[in-house]
Amino acid sequence: MILNTHQKNIATFIHLSTFSRFIIPLGNFIGPIILWVSNKDKSEFIDAHGKQAINFQISMLLYAIVLGTLAVPFFIFKIIGSFDFIDFNGFHNFHISLDKPSPLLYIGGGLGVIAVLAFIIELALIVIASLKARDGEMYNYPFTINFIK
Repeated sequence: MILNTHQKNIATFIHLSTFSRFIIPLGNFIGPIILWVSNKDKSEFIDAHGKQAINFQISMLLYAIVLGTLAVPFFIFKIIGSFDFIDFNGFHNFHISLDKPSPLLYIGGGLGVIAVLAFIIELALIVIASLKARDGEMYNYPFTINFIK
């Protein structure tokens, strides 16, 4: 398949448009979808990159929901466990001990560290995919569930 510069640029911008989430809420979905839908019929290359970018963003959202669902209860249980709900002066005895942290905080904090690392890896993979598209190469994101085939 012979690709022209325009096709490579569109595929590159599809991946880079996921960074619009830092400016526009849900921009990581809106940007790639708009670029992909408006250009997918012009090239199989653009169509494939658009599907990859959107599938990756949906997969990352799903993983974040699962990770958050696992991590948040640990913090909530730690905070709720510190309150005495029968005594209305519950805030009087509320304290966070840095000398002996709860195992719940270790688990929740560990899941938080995993979330931060996953975010950094996600950003790096988007840049790699953009560079591959710029060079006219296909790129398949790792850990991606193919929702759009």
